[in-house]
Amino acid sequence: MTTHKTSLICSAIAALCLSHAALGQTPAPAQPNTARSTDPAKPLSFFVTSEGLGKGADLGGLAGADAHCQKLAESVGAGKQTWRAYLSTQAADGKPAVNARDRIGNGPWFNTRGAVVARDVAHLHGDTLDAARLGNNLTRTTVFTEKNEPVKGAGDKPNEHDIITGSQPDGRAYADAADHTCKNYTSSAADGSAQLGHFDRTGGGNSSWNAAHPSRGCGQPNLVATGGAGLLYCFAAN
Repeated sequence: MTTHKTSLICSAIAALCLSHAALGQTPAPAQPNTARSTDPAKPLSFFVTSEGLGKGADLGGLAGADAHCQKLAESVGAGKQTWRAYLSTQAADGKPAVNARDRIGNGPWFNTRGAVVARDVAHLHGDTLDAARLGNNLTRTTVFTEKNEPVKGAGDKPNEHDIITGSQPDGRAYADAADHTCKNYTSSAADGSAQLGHFDRTGGGNSSWNAAHPSRGCGQPNLVATGGAGLLYCFAAN
């Protein structure tokens, strides 16, 4: 056998081996986009808390809820801004009601990946015809924790899509005699109720991000059984 023929045979065998090796390889799965935005024009100004306080709807009132948002923001380097929990309170003990929409600043608000979730308060709540038709940009693909991680929604185990808001769809407090805020976020009793939203806009025949349904009790087990974990929406108010 000539040297030329031997060379051709060796080349063919090598190519065949490489082909089989390539066929046997399993392509690496596509990785989710978890890159955090570094655009200074789009600072982190909105997230869902990665954890609750563990006491159900007893958040220590508005002050305790705000402090929770602030602490988590600081943990990811976003503590220079003033953070507020998206919560309404009801009139009680001589104190007036507080509307969630009036606590969170003017926007726009950006998630951890630099996407705008709402341009302003009107867009967030669908106040105008344009906003009502198009809606804000809070969806399962845009709502992340301060850690830039997805929140468990409908279909996940456990489902944690219930977010405490105590608010009506327009972001205002309830004015009736019923308790919609677990005694203004100071109760972890098995009874009582707090209004909840669905961050993933899914489940229970109601796609409202801030007023999907009430909880069945105020304790942590009650919130878990309803489909939540005591999580909050946090907005940068400045």
